Amino acid sequence: MPVLIAYWKIRGLAQPIRYLMEYAGIDYKEKLYECGPAPDFSRECWLGEKHTLGLPFPNLPYMIDGDVKLTQSNAILRYLARKANLLGTSDTEVIRVDIMAEQSMDLRNLMVRHFYYPHAEWEEMKENFLKTMADLLKGFSDFLGQNPWFAGQNITFVDFVMYELMDQLREVDSKILDSHKNLQDFMERVEALPRIAAYKKSDRFMSRPINNKMAKFGYE
Repeated sequence: MPVLIAYWKIRGLAQPIRYLMEYAGIDYKEKLYECGPAPDFSRECWLGEKHTLGLPFPNLPYMIDGDVKLTQSNAILRYLARKANLLGTSDTEVIRVDIMAEQSMDLRNLMVRHFYYPHAEWEEMKENFLKTMADLLKGFSDFLGQNPWFAGQNITFVDFVMYELMDQLREVDSKILDSHKNLQDFMERVEALPRIAAYKKSDRFMSRPINNKMAKFGYE
């Protein structure tokens, strides 16, 4: 039976999960919820069944794999990564994965705050946003160093998280990685993985929207 992943009809938090499952060859299906139109952006499609699914801490995304029901994107990623041996192969790699899982979530949360900020127009925020991102990307570049993957020599689930975040940043500014050759190489390395390359060419791949309908950036 395929793993069920349910989320909004956007890339968002689910995209790294999709990449992981595609890379690992995990059979899955998706259930996609869609917000209503402006100005209310009704979430009734989700809220109406949120408490009927037997989920711990009901939220999106959620995953159902047989008797296993999970919420929280990092919990889902770690569960699937255990299946696929993508949690690191040494103590050093596991430590680096743990660091990157938290640091990448901090990066994502900062990006989301800007993308959804309710009291300003995106173009007003964009310049300062890019300056902030440039400073943060230097830290990720330093952490990656000469390693092919963020954990070291072996690919792990955090590589798919970082790939998606930096791909979103390239949507904001196509040159944002130009100062970091190792990050550019990393992106190319992920895109060259045969199953990822095939997925991105398939009709399963979602290139847009990145964010939900009420976002200042990424829905168009």
